[in-house]
Amino acid sequence: MTHALVLLLALLIGVIAGLRAFTAPAVMAWAAFLDWINLSGTWASWVGHWATVTVLTVIAVAELISDQMEQTPSRKTAVQFVTRLVTGGFAGAVLGTAWGYPWSSLGMGIIGAVLGTIGGYEARTRLVRATGGRDLPIGVLEDVVAAVGGVAVAVLVSVL
Repeated sequence: MTHALVLLLALLIGVIAGLRAFTAPAVMAWAAFLDWINLSGTWASWVGHWATVTVLTVIAVAELISDQMEQTPSRKTAVQFVTRLVTGGFAGAVLGTAWGYPWSSLGMGIIGAVLGTIGGYEARTRLVRATGGRDLPIGVLEDVVAAVGGVAVAVLVSVL
């Protein structure tokens, strides 16, 4: 896979982290577990272990549920924003490691997380406003976009 394509996919998995912080690392863990990406002998080989996949999947599902609660803080608060940067960078680095581009992919994952965080906030805010303030359906829609988008990136990684 070319460096440019790896960077594009790292950017996209970062966008997913901006939408839902733990969906991106969970998707990369599943990709490694299913041997869609080869992390053998790398710093990230532990990501494909069944225990890692289980923990990240549980956290990702819990995040999907908690995001629908009114008391959940905005993704633009410092802790939420930094978490998305960290998980986006991590997921990007894991993806890039399979092709020997961990550092540049880490950077692209962080950039994608910024784009996904800010863009996701703006899109959700505007859609909620357009639907008369109904946040739950828009939040669920965003969950679906994040999950389907994450899986799409993983599938692309596996076939390219």
